[in-house]
Amino acid sequence: MAFTGKYILESQENYEQFLEAIGLLSAKTDHKVVTEVVQDGDHFTWTQSIPNWTWSNEFTIGQECELQTMTGAKFTAIVTMEGGKIKIQFPQYLFTAEIVEDKLEMNCTTPGDTGLVFTRVNART
Repeated sequence: MAFTGKYILESQENYEQFLEAIGLLSAKTDHKVVTEVVQDGDHFTWTQSIPNWTWSNEFTIGQECELQTMTGAKFTAIVTMEGGKIKIQFPQYLFTAEIVEDKLEMNCTTPGDTGLVFTRVNART
């Protein structure tokens, strides 16, 4: 499927500002995040990892799913896909992901008029 693959961080914008906005500046790392996506139809397993830390969520497009934040807090959300873009409303930000020119582009947008957009571009390995 379109998203299935292993990706390594290629570039990012507003990383530190985003972590500060959601209260996780202490989680800053210089390691390159590896993202692995397994897609089976509308079902996804989405895993991000760096040395000594892994974060994984399973979800199905169009269904309410129990998910985890980076800190391990659980929440429920309906995962949607519009125009090939996955959208998940996390408690502190809106997460979107899409494949653009065989790269995984992820955005996290904080709410409000001064919403901050954290962008990661990941190259397929």
